[in-house]
Amino acid sequence: MQHQQEMVSNGAAPQTNGKTEVAPAINGVSEDIKKPSVKLDPINTEMVRLIGQHLTNLGFKSTVQQLMSESGCRLDHPEAGRVRKCVLMGDWKGATEALQHLEPLLDCPSHLTEMRFLILEQKYMELIECGDDIGALSCLRGEISPLEHNISKVHRLSSLIFYNNSTDLRKATNWAGSGLESRCALMDKISKYFPSTVMLPPRRLEKLVIQALQQQIVHCNFHNTTSVLKLNPGDNYDKVSMLDAIGSSGTLLTDHVCSKDNFPSNCVHTLTDHTDEVLTAAFSPNGLLLATAGKDSAIIIWEIDQPNFGVSRRHYLDVGNSCVVCLSWSHDSTKLISCMAEEATELIVWDIEEGKEICKVTESNNDSLTSACWYKDDERFVCGGLRGQFFLCNLEGTIIERWEGVRVQSMNIHSDGKTVLASDTHRRIRAYQLEDKQDYSILQEDHGIMSFTLDESGRFGLLNVTTQGVHLWDLKDRQLVRKFRGTTQGHCTIHSCFGGLNQDFVASGSEDSKVYVWHRGREQPVAVLNGHQRTVNCVAWNPTLPTMLVSVSDDRTVRIWGPIDAVSRKHQGEPQATSETSEGEDDAYDIPLHSALASNGQLPHNLMSSLDISEH
Repeated sequence: MQHQQEMVSNGAAPQTNGKTEVAPAINGVSEDIKKPSVKLDPINTEMVRLIGQHLTNLGFKSTVQQLMSESGCRLDHPEAGRVRKCVLMGDWKGATEALQHLEPLLDCPSHLTEMRFLILEQKYMELIECGDDIGALSCLRGEISPLEHNISKVHRLSSLIFYNNSTDLRKATNWAGSGLESRCALMDKISKYFPSTVMLPPRRLEKLVIQALQQQIVHCNFHNTTSVLKLNPGDNYDKVSMLDAIGSSGTLLTDHVCSKDNFPSNCVHTLTDHTDEVLTAAFSPNGLLLATAGKDSAIIIWEIDQPNFGVSRRHYLDVGNSCVVCLSWSHDSTKLISCMAEEATELIVWDIEEGKEICKVTESNNDSLTSACWYKDDERFVCGGLRGQFFLCNLEGTIIERWEGVRVQSMNIHSDGKTVLASDTHRRIRAYQLEDKQDYSILQEDHGIMSFTLDESGRFGLLNVTTQGVHLWDLKDRQLVRKFRGTTQGHCTIHSCFGGLNQDFVASGSEDSKVYVWHRGREQPVAVLNGHQRTVNCVAWNPTLPTMLVSVSDDRTVRIWGPIDAVSRKHQGEPQATSETSEGEDDAYDIPLHSALASNGQLPHNLMSSLDISEH
């Protein structure tokens, strides 16, 4: 008999009179813990517990019992298992009694009161839902109120007694109602107050896997896809499943690495409609239109066929004899402001749907309106320039408010919709609220700020600084976060941008004829795009298509960059409309032969060599 009661080496359960003795299950795991054949260190003990918890959630309870038996581990403290069992069965008295036994193991005495309050709150809600108003009042007055805890919540609970049906009660409290769902949610809340040695936090292994995956994504140079979920700092992992985090095409068996093939590092289109240097480009907020402009006094509006990565010309807007240096889209993608070079005295607002002028803004022949941005209502906009003009205007071209003496280099509207951030000739960025006549300083650089842009949150600014390159600033904390390396920045006005999925990337042109792309978290570029022959003046990222990037240059071209499959589709003959003047199919960049020939009758070097993409 003594031999029968000993643990056998292969982990089999001891037998007595031919029957298997199994201890009562606590939390789905047998408490008949046997002496393990292998002694586990603390870390491996925790791993076994985590694996056991995950298997329990999947329903493999007998497997977990065997695992705990062989390892000598247990998932939770027996009394914690009793709390779980009582809560799920609605045995509120048993749950509170079990809690009382765990009080010496809690990190903070107040945690016991908080857990009792949560359990009694659930009891009270279930009594109301089943129509037992007397029992609910008795619970409120005799059990919840004496705790003297969370008085404001007690007052709100007392008002629930007047709800006549469960539908209204659930809607008013965002509560799932009596049953397993709400009790499991209660158990998740309670478990957070237990030390992990007493009860494991819910879904602990899943959360560790998700956290590991998120770290791999953070360090992935080319992560620019929604197939794998990226979480932001502060996101609640409790609401994210492992399948959602990994994606249907993901795997746990290898580390997460995105291929460069899906990154916008391949030239898909080269548009040649402009006849002089192209200085600026801007996608509409809906990502379906692209505006480009420069020294040829023309604004070209392009339509973007996102599914096919196609580009076709929609409007050709003539601004007279002026050079266009700034374009600003309204938030509804229907209107566009064009600002001209310093010698011009006016700006023009366009109706893009009709391709017609809405109004002009000019006050005197001394005006210089070289930059503009829209208010959130799309009925008003702010404009200014280097000669001291700083106006708030409406769509009739009327100046509503003005701020004297501000020499504006570049401006953007903050995400609050009313605060204008403007860089000036004093190498600083200041915030202005024109309606309230308030202003304050945001940051100061040591060199001139030629241009800047904001991310969607309005917290971060991307600055192109004279002779210094591209700087990333945290505007809230007013700190320089990062100086991006590689680009050549002299005294030319170059426009950079945020972009990609979650705006995780930044891109900029350069005076060395290249496009530089960085991950926001790294100083060195992840890609350098070659193809332009002269200074790249502006880079813009499609806000709704993370794989589309545009660059414009002094070489008079507009280049659309995309993933490798967009290039493959084009070469396979799928419909890919480009510039109306680009009809050739056999040339490298869709440039007609008569336009591509240099003055000596020979093809330029860029059409005779393949595109070189460098990675860093």
